[in-house]
Amino acid sequence: MNKTPDWSAYIAQMEQVLALELDDARRAELLTQFSRIATMAQPLMEYPLDDRLEVAGVYKA
Repeated sequence: MNKTPDWSAYIAQMEQVLALELDDARRAELLTQFSRIATMAQPLMEYPLDDRLEVAGVYKA
């Protein structure tokens, strides 16, 4: 199931979490960039992986 992310909602949430005040032009540019990045990443995200692949280990100090 490929669901298209709602980048506008994500940007609005990050503005609140990070206590940022973005103007409309900056918000529009971020929306454009997130959409471009998602488009570039889509082929990689769709690449099938073998179910038997091991998950990378997690470093614990």
